[in-house]
Amino acid sequence: MSNKNKTSDGGIKNKSSETLWKKAFTANADWPDKEEFLDVIYWMRQAIGIVLGLCWGLLPLKGFIGLLLFVVVNAAVVFIYVNNFQNVDEEEYGGMWEITKEGFMTSFAGFLVTWIITYTGLHGNENL
Repeated sequence: MSNKNKTSDGGIKNKSSETLWKKAFTANADWPDKEEFLDVIYWMRQAIGIVLGLCWGLLPLKGFIGLLLFVVVNAAVVFIYVNNFQNVDEEEYGGMWEITKEGFMTSFAGFLVTWIITYTGLHGNENL
């Protein structure tokens, strides 16, 4: 059985992704498929990494403080989302540590690339 439906303009619409977005932004949503919830955490983390990279590059933050702040903010946002917004039992997903690790390294890589490019583009000539 397919989750795809024809739209009025002849295109195909994926009903599954629509409901996934609704559930992601709905408090206390029901997550019968654990992989869907982990996908939401993964992609949320990617967005956080890019946004924080832009912010840190604009500020201009540099060094260990920028790295530490990224880790703290990233983990705090995921923790608050899981425990306060979705009220998910983290033991169903292997504990809070497993949820915290989900997508962290790719988010960190996206953060670093964005931070370096933004910082260098805006503030690179100040040290010359």
